[in-house]
Amino acid sequence: MHTTVEILGKEVLVEWSASAARELESLAEPLFVEMELYFSCLIRKAVRFRRTTRSGNFAIAGPHLQIGFRPVMTKACRVGDFEDEPPLEDFPIVKPEAFVPKRLTIDYKAGSWAGEFFLKSTNPLNV
Repeated sequence: MHTTVEILGKEVLVEWSASAARELESLAEPLFVEMELYFSCLIRKAVRFRRTTRSGNFAIAGPHLQIGFRPVMTKACRVGDFEDEPPLEDFPIVKPEAFVPKRLTIDYKAGSWAGEFFLKSTNPLNV
């Protein structure tokens, strides 16, 4: 399944598996999927699955699915001191739309959400 959403004026192709669609249908409240682009000592990408939003840049992708983008940076540069998610703050990018991902994939397997986003404009669905 797939749809296209607009975040900060840019289109993002959102694809999700059949198992993700089944799990989304069972939810009473929307799932917020946040594409996090992390700047600091290093650059990394992460997809966060949340019950509440941390970013104002969200778009509705379906009745139980909202997609967001959040550029962030660490408050300190000791990344090794933290587990999966160090203390973050929003990154004040002058033109955040230049960094909005082009494509997001979502899956639900073994009882957990999984996702990946892509900055390149490859579009395997040709939509």
